[in-house]
Amino acid sequence: MILSIYGRFVAAGIWRDYGISCLRERAVFSVFRRAAENPLYRIEKIPRQRLRQGLYALYGPEGQVLKRGTALAQVLAPLERKLIRALD
Repeated sequence: MILSIYGRFVAAGIWRDYGISCLRERAVFSVFRRAAENPLYRIEKIPRQRLRQGLYALYGPEGQVLKRGTALAQVLAPLERKLIRALD
């Protein structure tokens, strides 16, 4: 699901690189405009928070939490809306 959205942003020419990190307590998928920059978005899977705030979290470029939830599609919804606006 994440790579599907990533591929559509790449096809639109907005994103160019990504990184995957498997840390001890979380898995992180980071999206970059260019490889030498800070990530534009981070999608994190944090199993320890699944009962409190949800398993997944979407972070913005400044580290702010944009969306949390238990379903990945729900957390990726803000990116879907940005893609629709970018293509218009």
